[in-house]
Order: sequence, then C-alpha cells, then structure tokens
Amino acid sequence: MQSLSLIETWPVTDAAAAVIRRDGTVAGTHGPQARPFRLASVTKLLTAYAALVAYEEGVFELDDPAGPEGSTVRHLLAHASGLAFDEPRVVAAPGARRLYSNAGFEALGDHIAKAAEIPFPEYLRQAVLEPLGMTATSLPGSPAADGISTAADLALFAAEVQAPRLLHPSTLAQATSVVFPGLRGVLPGYGNQNPNDWGLGFELRDGKSPHWTGASSSPRTYGHFGQSGTFLWADPDAGAACVVLTDRDFGAWAVPVWPALTDAVLAELRG
Repeated sequence: MQSLSLIETWPVTDAAAAVIRRDGTVAGTHGPQARPFRLASVTKLLTAYAALVAYEEGVFELDDPAGPEGSTVRHLLAHASGLAFDEPRVVAAPGARRLYSNAGFEALGDHIAKAAEIPFPEYLRQAVLEPLGMTATSLPGSPAADGISTAADLALFAAEVQAPRLLHPSTLAQATSVVFPGLRGVLPGYGNQNPNDWGLGFELRDGKSPHWTGASSSPRTYGHFGQSGTFLWADPDAGAACVVLTDRDFGAWAVPVWPALTDAVLAELRG
C-alpha cells in the first residue's frame, strides 16, 4: 500500500506498519516487520484479550470482585475501577469516572494469575500468543505497558480482533462496545473527553475529538495507542486494521501524522 510509505516522512529513526483485512490477509506492509518494538500501552490489548479468554474458559466472571473495594474485572478492563493512573491508590468510586489506569491493568494481571494459578505472562503466552503464532511477542514486565512485539506478530493479532478465533464473536462485540456509558475522563495525550468511551480493554473512537485516529475513521473504530509511539486500530466499516510501531515516544510529532496516515490508508482501501 502506497499510503504506508508516509511513515518514511516521520521524525523517527525506525518504523514499521501493516494493514490487515478482516479476512486476515495482509493488504500492505512497510518497514521492518520482524524488528521488536516496545508496545507501551498497546500491551493492554493483549492483556485484555487474555482476560476475555480467561472469562470464556470459566476462570472468572466479568462481574467478580477485583481491584479496589466495589470494583470488578469489568471495571478494571474499562478503566472504571477508581484506581489512580500509575499507583494502586483509589481516587474515585468504581463506575463514577473513566480514570485511565496502568495500576488497574496491573491489578487485572494479578487477578488473572491468582484465579488461573499461573503467572500472568505465562497465561498470556498460552491463551493468546501461542495460539495466534505470535512467537516474537513477550511480556517481561507490567501487563499494562511492558509488552514487546513486531509488526508481523501484531498483524496476526489485528486479524484476530476483527474475526476472532480465540473468542466467541459475541464476546468481542461486548469488548468493543461502550462499557459504563456516559463516563467522562481524560484520554492520555488528548485531554478531557465527555464521554470518554471505552470497551473491555479497547478504546473506542466514537465521537472523540481530538483523537489519534483519522477524521475519516468510523465511530465504531476500536484499538489503542502507546506512549512508545505505537498504535493498533480496527475499523469495522473499512473491514481492516492498521498496526504502526516506531522507536520514538509519543509526542507533538505524532499528533498530525498519525491521523494523516490513517486517513490515507482508509482512502486507499476505499479506492
């Protein structure tokens, strides 16, 4: 895809991109597909998917208590547990606000590990990475932000989150629909959003503005971006997903070029 060559104009040393159709075929790639990159918060998509597999396997229910008092697995997945951003400190009642929380995903990883009686990185490997053939992906640290992967591996995951094989389609539909609707909150890097809609681990495009996806992205678009300069989105209306990994942390440089790339990709898919 010619649109992916836009990453060559970005102020980064290295970047890799891939576009994957809903049927799992690769529409295009650009850059080193086998190079490992830090995922930062794109890790949360992998962690959330492992949690959903655990739910379907009967390891726990989404409304089982987890995290701070009054919180559930569902609250942790939807950033509605009331935990602070980067420490296990309660700053709001569960379900009251959308508080983006690394601490919440660390609590989620702990909950999965205890319920499954297996360390979370190993559960992630067995439940998600191995079945999808993501052999270059690892989690050496936090389930919130420490994943390492390649564009080729994330392309496999991008196919899965469009046409699931590891989950029932109804579970994915629930995960990519608004959970606890109407909650306001801060989208990191993009300020206050009202509402700041989220699914079960998946951030939802809806009508958010500003946003890291494109002006032509459908409201049904879901995914995540990471502070390491990474993102993954899937747009059901376009029937495709896009993965981008870079070696430069998110900042002002990314704000104009990420949406421009997305709009170019969507235009090329339509054309």
